[in-house]
Amino acid sequence: KLAMEFPSEDIFLMTASPVIKAIMNFKQVSKTLEEFDVEEQPSSLLEKRYPNIKVIQSGVKQLKSDEHKIFTEDGKEYIYEKLCLCAGAKPKLIFEGNPYVLGIRDTDSAQAFQKNLAQAERIVVVGNGGIALELVYEIQGCEVIWAIKDKAIGNTFFDAGAAEFLIPKLTAEKQETPIECKRTKYTTEGSEEKDRPIAASDKLGSALGPDWHEGLHLKGTKEFSHKVHIEILCEVKKIHLQQEFIQLQRTSLTFPKEEKNVEPDEVLWPVYVELTNGKIYGCDFIVSATGVVPNVKPFLDGNHFAVGEDGGLKVDKHMHTSLPDIYAAGDICTASWEPSPVWHQMRLWTQARQMGWYAAKCMAADTLGESIDLDFSFELFAHVTKFFNYKVVVLGKYNAQGLGLDHELMLRCTKGQEYVKVVMQNGRMMGAVLIGETDLEETFENLILNQMDLSAYGEDLLNPDVDIEDYFD
Repeated sequence: KLAMEFPSEDIFLMTASPVIKAIMNFKQVSKTLEEFDVEEQPSSLLEKRYPNIKVIQSGVKQLKSDEHKIFTEDGKEYIYEKLCLCAGAKPKLIFEGNPYVLGIRDTDSAQAFQKNLAQAERIVVVGNGGIALELVYEIQGCEVIWAIKDKAIGNTFFDAGAAEFLIPKLTAEKQETPIECKRTKYTTEGSEEKDRPIAASDKLGSALGPDWHEGLHLKGTKEFSHKVHIEILCEVKKIHLQQEFIQLQRTSLTFPKEEKNVEPDEVLWPVYVELTNGKIYGCDFIVSATGVVPNVKPFLDGNHFAVGEDGGLKVDKHMHTSLPDIYAAGDICTASWEPSPVWHQMRLWTQARQMGWYAAKCMAADTLGESIDLDFSFELFAHVTKFFNYKVVVLGKYNAQGLGLDHELMLRCTKGQEYVKVVMQNGRMMGAVLIGETDLEETFENLILNQMDLSAYGEDLLNPDVDIEDYFD
């Protein structure tokens, strides 16, 4: 965007990775919903396309905002007129520095995970967001103990009802053929090299797109497909290595079977996970899929950034940080403007793309002394993804975020086919979750955006015999 706006200016892109993520096959599904593939490309392609872009492959060591200077790990310094920080976020590991704990958020970590899984008989997955959901569904031939701190799975994306709708897919022995996946495989260039060092969690890859597990062979050693046991309302209290565990003289449990009481495990495992509900399970390794923290560390030293409660750099509605000429976009930033009543920030690919595009527009407008309105994509929270082979669309305050008790929910569910939930407040639609091929996303998007009073329709709003689109198109 910047390169197009300012063809005669030098634009530097600093990245620690040899590849850049490019948005491909972009499709505007509706006013606010967009689908795209994320593809890794060598940075030289970008330089070919835009001669005024220079990619500098090096991490940032220090930012001196008062001098408008950036110092890179390879000992060079660069002066900037305007700077946009898009350094993303890092995985929030449950325990730092434990070789048996793997964090997943980028290509390198997904590859490390796959290597370990090939020998695994049992793993413990901790976390309840999108990556944990996908992982647990995709893993075959390996026992999975899934520890979640909530009552139901997938709390970041939906409620207990949607979780109930999805759970049968986890226990179904026969997996249906996956819907053909249009997004790309994730590989980093040079990943063919034999013993590529596993990325430490502080060496950041770029975040995975929505189909990161495609093309990874997620199969353990056992000859069955799904074997998932969910431990709810618990977190990891402690991790014991084998020796420590033997000294503790405590009992670990076998993989729970429905009809039997849980029995003590005779097998010795490399590592043991003690949960806050008192249970201990042995496993080959632990996957920490517990969200991310904004990657602000390289920039804070010596600079007085205003930082949000979630640890991100605060940005105003023109993506400015609190320091002159410095902008931020994507996972590293915290939106600190007064948001639209049906938008909230979530660290997702779709928002990172929107923020990056909008930040470039803001940098251009400031440079040219023009004024600019907040981008339309921040009017309504909208995200489309796929879980357990179902299309999932979430709109607005889909989990009644911030609405307190002053709301009601309406549901429609056809087992194995679709799940539709809308969040209503004073007769107006504030949010929706659509699972399956419902074809309601555009209609609901319009109803949330125009805040029309729907009280007159009552329960008929979700009546499958009433063709709701005819009313509102």
